[in-house]
Amino acid sequence: MSTTDKTKNKAQQLSGKAKEKAGQLTGDPQREQKGKTDQVKSDLKSAGEKVKDAFKR
Repeated sequence: MSTTDKTKNKAQQLSGKAKEKAGQLTGDPQREQKGKTDQVKSDLKSAGEKVKDAFKR
């Protein structure tokens, strides 16, 4: 996995955590869910990249 991909995935994960926390603090369930969704997307992208790396070896 390239450093750029890692950085983008980490940024998306941190953004998702921030959205989730903001949703919790403001009582906005849609924002909280959007944050959780962003985190899951980031996790899936990271997993996909790891699988690609495993097949390259």
